[in-house]
Amino acid sequence: MDFHSVQQWMTELLGKETWIIQVFIVVLAMLIINFMQKRALGRVMRRAEKTSNLWDDAFISALERPLSLLVWVVGLTLAADIIHDHTKTSLFEVVPAIRNVGVIASLTWFLVRFISAGEKNIIVQAKARPDAMDETTVIAIGKLLRLSIIITGVLVILQTLGFSISGVLAFGGIGGIAVGFAAKDLLANFFGGLMIYLDRPFSVGDWVRSPDKEIEGTVENIGWRLTRIRTFDKRPLYVPNSIFTSIAVENPSRMTNRRIYETIGIRYDDAGKMDVIVADVIDMLKAHEAIDTSQTLIVNFNSFAPSSLDFFVYTFTRTTNWVKFHEIKQDVLLKILNIIEGHGAQIAFPTSTLHVDSLPDTNA
Repeated sequence: MDFHSVQQWMTELLGKETWIIQVFIVVLAMLIINFMQKRALGRVMRRAEKTSNLWDDAFISALERPLSLLVWVVGLTLAADIIHDHTKTSLFEVVPAIRNVGVIASLTWFLVRFISAGEKNIIVQAKARPDAMDETTVIAIGKLLRLSIIITGVLVILQTLGFSISGVLAFGGIGGIAVGFAAKDLLANFFGGLMIYLDRPFSVGDWVRSPDKEIEGTVENIGWRLTRIRTFDKRPLYVPNSIFTSIAVENPSRMTNRRIYETIGIRYDDAGKMDVIVADVIDMLKAHEAIDTSQTLIVNFNSFAPSSLDFFVYTFTRTTNWVKFHEIKQDVLLKILNIIEGHGAQIAFPTSTLHVDSLPDTNA
Protein backbone atom coordinates (compact mmCIF):
# COMPACT_ATOMS: atom_id res chain seq x y z
CA MET A 1 0.00 0.00 0.00
CA ASP A 2 1.57 3.29 -1.13
CA PHE A 3 1.10 6.85 0.16
CA HIS A 4 -1.63 7.74 -2.36
CA SER A 5 -3.66 4.64 -1.43
CA VAL A 6 -3.51 5.63 2.22
CA GLN A 7 -4.50 9.18 1.30
CA GLN A 8 -7.51 7.93 -0.75
CA TRP A 9 -8.61 5.62 2.07
CA MET A 10 -8.47 8.47 4.61
CA THR A 11 -10.40 10.72 2.25
CA GLU A 12 -13.18 8.19 1.95
CA LEU A 13 -13.20 7.67 5.69
CA LEU A 14 -12.95 11.22 7.01
CA GLY A 15 -13.91 13.49 4.12
CA LYS A 16 -12.09 16.24 2.27
CA GLU A 17 -10.20 17.68 5.25
CA THR A 18 -8.05 14.64 5.88
CA TRP A 19 -4.87 16.54 4.93
CA ILE A 20 -4.89 18.21 8.35
CA ILE A 21 -4.86 14.83 10.02
CA GLN A 22 -2.16 13.66 7.62
CA VAL A 23 0.05 16.61 8.56
CA PHE A 24 -0.56 15.86 12.25
CA ILE A 25 0.36 12.19 11.75
CA VAL A 26 3.55 13.10 9.86
CA VAL A 27 4.66 15.54 12.58
CA LEU A 28 3.83 13.01 15.31
CA ALA A 29 5.75 10.33 13.43
CA MET A 30 8.77 12.63 13.18
CA LEU A 31 8.64 13.21 16.95
CA ILE A 32 8.55 9.48 17.60
CA ILE A 33 11.31 8.70 15.09
CA ASN A 34 13.54 11.45 16.48
CA PHE A 35 12.97 10.21 20.04
CA MET A 36 13.73 6.62 19.08
CA GLN A 37 16.90 7.47 17.16
CA LYS A 38 18.23 9.48 20.11
CA ARG A 39 17.58 6.58 22.47
CA ALA A 40 19.21 4.12 20.06
CA LEU A 41 22.26 6.32 19.47
CA GLY A 42 22.61 6.84 23.23
CA ARG A 43 22.82 3.09 23.80
CA VAL A 44 25.27 2.61 20.95
CA MET A 45 27.37 5.52 22.25
CA ARG A 46 27.68 3.96 25.70
CA ARG A 47 28.99 0.77 24.13
CA ALA A 48 31.33 2.63 21.79
CA GLU A 49 32.93 4.52 24.69
CA LYS A 50 34.03 1.22 26.20
CA THR A 51 36.05 0.26 23.11
CA SER A 52 39.61 1.38 22.34
CA ASN A 53 38.70 2.43 18.80
CA LEU A 54 39.03 6.19 18.31
CA TRP A 55 36.48 6.47 15.53
CA ASP A 56 33.33 4.64 16.61
CA ASP A 57 32.43 7.05 19.45
CA ALA A 58 33.45 10.00 17.23
CA PHE A 59 31.07 8.73 14.53
CA ILE A 60 28.14 8.26 16.91
CA SER A 61 28.59 11.58 18.72
CA ALA A 62 28.88 13.41 15.39
CA LEU A 63 25.76 11.72 14.01
CA GLU A 64 23.23 12.65 16.73
CA ARG A 65 22.37 16.29 15.97
CA PRO A 66 22.70 16.16 12.14
CA LEU A 67 20.45 13.07 12.13
CA SER A 68 17.83 14.95 14.16
CA LEU A 69 18.04 17.83 11.70
CA LEU A 70 17.66 15.40 8.80
CA VAL A 71 14.59 13.79 10.38
CA TRP A 72 12.91 17.14 10.90
CA VAL A 73 13.82 18.45 7.45
CA VAL A 74 12.37 15.36 5.77
CA GLY A 75 9.32 15.32 8.05
CA LEU A 76 8.44 19.01 7.79
CA THR A 77 8.95 19.12 4.03
CA LEU A 78 6.77 16.01 3.70
CA ALA A 79 4.07 17.78 5.69
CA ALA A 80 4.53 20.85 3.48
CA ASP A 81 4.07 18.64 0.39
CA ILE A 82 0.77 17.40 1.80
CA ILE A 83 -0.38 20.96 2.39
CA HIS A 84 0.70 21.97 -1.13
CA ASP A 85 -1.18 19.03 -2.69
CA HIS A 86 -4.42 20.18 -1.08
CA THR A 87 -4.08 23.98 -1.09
CA LYS A 88 -2.06 24.47 -4.32
CA THR A 89 -0.34 27.44 -2.68
CA SER A 90 2.64 28.65 -4.72
CA LEU A 91 4.58 29.36 -1.53
CA PHE A 92 5.15 25.64 -1.04
CA GLU A 93 6.73 25.16 -4.46
CA VAL A 94 10.17 25.81 -2.90
CA VAL A 95 9.76 22.82 -0.56
CA PRO A 96 11.77 20.36 -2.74
CA ALA A 97 14.70 22.78 -2.89
CA ILE A 98 14.53 23.31 0.88
CA ARG A 99 14.54 19.53 1.39
CA ASN A 100 17.59 19.10 -0.84
CA VAL A 101 19.45 21.93 0.91
CA GLY A 102 18.54 20.47 4.31
CA VAL A 103 19.85 17.03 3.38
CA ILE A 104 23.13 18.45 2.05
CA ALA A 105 23.50 20.71 5.12
CA SER A 106 22.88 17.76 7.45
CA LEU A 107 25.53 15.67 5.69
CA THR A 108 28.02 18.56 5.72
CA TRP A 109 27.35 19.21 9.41
CA PHE A 110 27.85 15.54 10.22
CA LEU A 111 31.21 15.38 8.40
CA VAL A 112 32.47 18.56 10.11
CA ARG A 113 31.44 17.22 13.54
CA PHE A 114 32.96 13.83 12.77
CA ILE A 115 36.32 15.41 11.86
CA SER A 116 36.25 17.60 14.98
CA ALA A 117 35.45 14.66 17.26
CA GLY A 118 38.14 12.51 15.63
CA GLU A 119 40.64 15.36 15.96
CA LYS A 120 39.95 15.65 19.71
CA ASN A 121 40.39 11.91 20.20
CA ILE A 122 43.68 11.87 18.30
CA ILE A 123 44.98 14.86 20.29
CA VAL A 124 44.16 13.10 23.54
CA GLN A 125 46.09 10.07 22.31
CA ALA A 126 48.97 12.29 21.13
CA LYS A 127 49.27 13.83 24.60
CA ALA A 128 49.41 10.37 26.15
CA ARG A 129 51.89 9.14 23.54
CA PRO A 130 53.91 12.06 22.08
CA ASP A 131 55.62 9.74 19.59
CA ALA A 132 52.27 8.67 18.06
CA MET A 133 51.23 11.92 16.35
CA ASP A 134 52.21 15.58 16.40
CA GLU A 135 49.38 17.69 17.86
CA THR A 136 50.02 20.64 15.55
CA THR A 137 49.82 18.40 12.48
CA VAL A 138 46.52 16.94 13.67
CA ILE A 139 45.05 20.42 14.17
CA ALA A 140 46.26 21.57 10.73
CA ILE A 141 44.83 18.54 8.93
CA GLY A 142 41.55 18.93 10.81
CA LYS A 143 41.21 22.58 9.80
CA LEU A 144 42.00 21.82 6.14
CA LEU A 145 39.48 18.97 6.01
CA ARG A 146 36.72 21.03 7.64
CA LEU A 147 37.37 23.95 5.30
CA SER A 148 37.30 21.65 2.27
CA ILE A 149 34.02 20.03 3.34
CA ILE A 150 32.33 23.37 4.04
CA ILE A 151 33.39 24.81 0.67
CA THR A 152 32.24 21.65 -1.12
CA GLY A 153 28.92 21.70 0.72
CA VAL A 154 28.30 25.35 -0.18
CA LEU A 155 29.09 24.69 -3.85
CA VAL A 156 26.77 21.66 -3.96
CA ILE A 157 23.97 23.69 -2.36
CA LEU A 158 24.44 26.46 -4.93
CA GLN A 159 24.33 23.89 -7.71
CA THR A 160 21.15 22.42 -6.20
CA LEU A 161 19.53 25.85 -6.10
CA GLY A 162 20.23 26.32 -9.80
CA PHE A 163 23.35 28.49 -9.70
CA SER A 164 26.14 27.74 -12.14
CA ILE A 165 29.22 26.50 -10.31
CA SER A 166 31.52 27.60 -13.15
CA GLY A 167 30.04 31.10 -12.97
CA VAL A 168 30.48 31.21 -9.22
CA LEU A 169 34.10 30.08 -9.50
CA ALA A 170 34.80 32.61 -12.26
CA PHE A 171 33.28 35.39 -10.19
CA GLY A 172 35.29 34.20 -7.22
CA GLY A 173 38.49 34.36 -9.27
CA ILE A 174 37.86 37.93 -10.37
CA GLY A 175 36.71 38.96 -6.92
CA GLY A 176 39.69 37.19 -5.36
CA ILE A 177 42.07 39.57 -7.11
CA ALA A 178 40.30 42.59 -5.63
CA VAL A 179 40.08 40.97 -2.22
CA GLY A 180 43.75 40.05 -2.42
CA PHE A 181 44.79 43.68 -2.81
CA ALA A 182 42.41 44.81 -0.09
CA ALA A 183 43.36 42.10 2.39
CA LYS A 184 47.03 41.44 1.64
CA ASP A 185 47.93 41.44 5.34
CA LEU A 186 45.23 38.89 6.04
CA LEU A 187 46.48 36.68 3.23
CA ALA A 188 50.08 37.09 4.40
CA ASN A 189 49.04 35.87 7.84
CA PHE A 190 47.11 32.97 6.30
CA PHE A 191 50.08 31.78 4.26
CA GLY A 192 52.36 32.41 7.25
CA GLY A 193 50.17 30.05 9.27
CA LEU A 194 50.25 27.54 6.41
CA MET A 195 54.06 27.63 6.40
CA ILE A 196 54.10 27.03 10.16
CA TYR A 197 51.91 23.96 9.69
CA LEU A 198 54.07 22.66 6.82
CA ASP A 199 57.56 23.48 8.15
CA ARG A 200 56.65 22.93 11.82
CA PRO A 201 59.36 25.12 13.40
CA PHE A 202 57.33 24.84 16.61
CA SER A 203 54.24 23.08 17.90
CA VAL A 204 51.60 23.75 20.52
CA GLY A 205 53.26 23.47 23.93
CA ASP A 206 56.77 24.42 22.73
CA TRP A 207 58.84 27.14 24.35
CA VAL A 208 59.91 29.59 21.64
CA ARG A 209 61.77 32.87 21.51
CA SER A 210 63.08 35.23 18.87
CA PRO A 211 66.36 37.15 19.01
CA ASP A 212 64.89 39.62 16.50
CA LYS A 213 61.70 40.45 18.41
CA GLU A 214 60.69 40.51 22.05
CA ILE A 215 58.88 37.20 21.70
CA GLU A 216 59.36 34.46 24.27
CA GLY A 217 56.95 32.05 25.87
CA THR A 218 54.95 28.86 25.41
CA VAL A 219 52.87 28.33 22.25
CA GLU A 220 49.21 27.86 23.19
CA ASN A 221 47.45 28.01 19.83
CA ILE A 222 48.40 28.27 16.16
CA GLY A 223 45.56 29.82 14.16
CA TRP A 224 45.30 30.77 10.51
CA ARG A 225 45.88 34.45 11.31
CA LEU A 226 47.43 34.63 14.78
CA THR A 227 49.62 32.50 17.01
CA ARG A 228 48.95 32.85 20.74
CA ILE A 229 52.03 32.65 22.97
CA ARG A 230 51.83 32.68 26.77
CA THR A 231 54.79 34.66 28.13
CA PHE A 232 56.55 33.57 31.30
CA ASP A 233 54.76 36.27 33.30
CA LYS A 234 51.50 34.60 32.12
CA ARG A 235 50.42 37.31 29.66
CA PRO A 236 48.97 36.21 26.32
CA LEU A 237 50.96 37.46 23.32
CA TYR A 238 49.18 37.44 19.94
CA VAL A 239 51.65 37.34 17.06
CA PRO A 240 50.51 37.67 13.39
CA ASN A 241 51.71 34.61 11.49
CA SER A 242 53.34 36.73 8.79
CA ILE A 243 55.92 37.85 11.38
CA PHE A 244 57.38 34.34 11.53
CA THR A 245 58.32 34.47 7.84
CA SER A 246 60.75 37.32 8.43
CA ILE A 247 62.32 36.62 11.85
CA ALA A 248 64.54 33.94 13.35
CA VAL A 249 62.82 31.72 15.88
CA GLU A 250 64.58 29.61 18.51
CA ASN A 251 62.87 26.52 19.86
CA PRO A 252 64.56 25.58 23.15
CA SER A 253 61.95 22.84 23.68
CA ARG A 254 63.73 20.78 21.02
CA MET A 255 67.15 21.00 22.64
CA THR A 256 68.92 17.66 23.00
CA ASN A 257 70.96 18.86 26.00
CA ARG A 258 71.51 21.95 28.12
CA ARG A 259 74.95 23.50 28.44
CA ILE A 260 76.90 24.45 31.54
CA TYR A 261 79.50 27.08 30.63
CA GLU A 262 81.16 28.78 33.60
CA THR A 263 84.47 30.56 34.18
CA ILE A 264 85.95 30.16 37.66
CA GLY A 265 89.01 31.97 39.06
CA ILE A 266 91.44 30.99 41.83
CA ARG A 267 94.07 33.16 43.50
CA TYR A 268 97.53 33.67 42.00
CA ASP A 269 98.88 32.26 45.27
CA ASP A 270 97.27 28.92 44.32
CA ALA A 271 98.85 28.71 40.87
CA GLY A 272 100.66 25.49 41.74
CA LYS A 273 97.37 23.73 42.44
CA MET A 274 95.68 24.60 39.16
CA ASP A 275 96.56 21.37 37.34
CA VAL A 276 95.23 19.04 40.08
CA ILE A 277 92.07 21.13 40.50
CA VAL A 278 91.36 20.93 36.77
CA ALA A 279 92.02 17.16 36.75
CA ASP A 280 89.70 16.57 39.72
CA VAL A 281 86.91 18.68 38.16
CA ILE A 282 87.16 16.60 34.95
CA ASP A 283 86.95 13.36 36.95
CA MET A 284 83.95 14.71 38.89
CA LEU A 285 82.08 15.64 35.72
CA LYS A 286 82.78 12.28 34.07
CA ALA A 287 81.44 10.48 37.14
CA HIS A 288 78.36 12.72 37.50
CA GLU A 289 75.24 10.79 36.49
CA ALA A 290 73.44 13.92 35.17
CA ILE A 291 76.29 14.92 32.81
CA ASP A 292 76.19 13.60 29.24
CA THR A 293 79.78 12.47 28.69
CA SER A 294 79.06 11.67 25.03
CA GLN A 295 78.93 15.43 24.39
CA THR A 296 81.81 17.89 24.50
CA LEU A 297 83.40 18.10 27.97
CA ILE A 298 86.19 20.64 28.52
CA VAL A 299 87.87 21.91 31.68
CA ASN A 300 90.98 23.98 31.03
CA PHE A 301 93.08 26.79 32.48
CA ASN A 302 91.98 29.69 30.35
CA SER A 303 93.52 33.07 31.18
CA PHE A 304 95.55 35.28 33.48
CA ALA A 305 92.89 37.68 34.75
CA PRO A 306 93.74 40.87 36.71
CA SER A 307 92.94 39.27 40.08
CA SER A 308 92.67 35.54 39.34
CA LEU A 309 93.81 32.56 37.36
CA ASP A 310 90.74 31.49 35.39
CA PHE A 311 89.69 28.05 34.21
CA PHE A 312 86.45 27.31 32.39
CA VAL A 313 83.99 24.44 32.58
CA TYR A 314 82.15 23.45 29.38
CA THR A 315 79.79 20.47 29.54
CA PHE A 316 76.22 19.35 28.84
CA THR A 317 73.50 17.89 31.03
CA ARG A 318 71.35 14.96 29.98
CA THR A 319 68.11 16.74 30.83
CA THR A 320 66.59 19.68 28.96
CA ASN A 321 64.12 20.50 31.73
CA TRP A 322 64.77 24.08 32.86
CA VAL A 323 64.19 23.50 36.58
CA LYS A 324 66.09 20.20 36.67
CA PHE A 325 68.97 21.79 34.75
CA HIS A 326 69.48 24.47 37.39
CA GLU A 327 69.45 21.86 40.13
CA ILE A 328 72.21 19.96 38.32
CA LYS A 329 74.18 23.12 37.65
CA GLN A 330 74.01 24.06 41.34
CA ASP A 331 75.27 20.61 42.32
CA VAL A 332 78.17 20.82 39.84
CA LEU A 333 79.25 24.28 41.04
CA LEU A 334 79.13 23.22 44.71
CA LYS A 335 81.25 20.16 43.91
CA ILE A 336 83.79 22.39 42.11
CA LEU A 337 83.90 24.66 45.17
CA ASN A 338 84.54 21.64 47.41
CA ILE A 339 87.37 20.47 45.11
CA ILE A 340 89.04 23.90 45.22
CA GLU A 341 88.76 24.12 49.01
CA GLY A 342 89.85 20.49 49.36
CA HIS A 343 93.21 21.41 47.82
CA GLY A 344 93.65 24.33 50.18
CA ALA A 345 92.96 26.87 47.43
CA GLN A 346 90.43 29.69 47.38
CA ILE A 347 88.09 31.31 44.89
CA ALA A 348 89.62 34.62 43.81
CA PHE A 349 87.91 37.97 44.17
CA PRO A 350 89.04 41.42 42.99
CA THR A 351 92.04 42.66 45.06
CA SER A 352 94.52 45.50 44.85
CA THR A 353 98.13 45.43 46.09
CA LEU A 354 99.96 48.65 46.93
CA HIS A 355 103.77 48.57 46.55
CA VAL A 356 105.76 51.27 48.41
CA ASP A 357 109.46 51.58 47.48
CA SER A 358 110.53 53.40 50.68
CA LEU A 359 109.04 55.20 53.65
CA PRO A 360 109.84 58.88 54.24
CA ASP A 361 112.47 59.65 56.95
CA THR A 362 110.48 60.95 59.92
CA ASN A 363 113.65 61.93 61.90
CA ALA A 364 114.79 64.58 59.41
